[in-house]
Amino acid sequence: MATSTGRETEQREYSGGAVTVTATAGILMVLAGFFHLIQGLVGLVNSDDFYVVTREYVFDLDLTTWGWLHVILGVVVAAAGVGLFQGAVWARTVAVVVASVSIIANFMWLPYYPIWSLVVMAFGVLVIWAVTTHGRDITQP
Repeated sequence: MATSTGRETEQREYSGGAVTVTATAGILMVLAGFFHLIQGLVGLVNSDDFYVVTREYVFDLDLTTWGWLHVILGVVVAAAGVGLFQGAVWARTVAVVVASVSIIANFMWLPYYPIWSLVVMAFGVLVIWAVTTHGRDITQP
């Protein structure tokens, strides 16, 4: 007769594919952070010569302000990406929030540099999917 200690542990198989997806999300977060940093630096250094401003866009914003926003967001996104490799719950939560903010910021950045913004938005969507689906699998041996 087996006795129960009151604690039931859930045993499940962790696949290498799930760990790979989460690690890929971390790498994509670091890349997206780097892309934000580049966008921000270009916006700060030579925004008048590089970015083309379209007329009558809903979000008419100062390019220097957007440059600083992208620099700050880039550093935070990259830090959350590095935190994903530790498998911490806070890192997964920050990753989802930061990836969401990154998608919104790049949507507003579309008229200035559309292809680059779409690439960063796609990275954000992939990160959200990977972290919410397989986020805790990276901590298993």
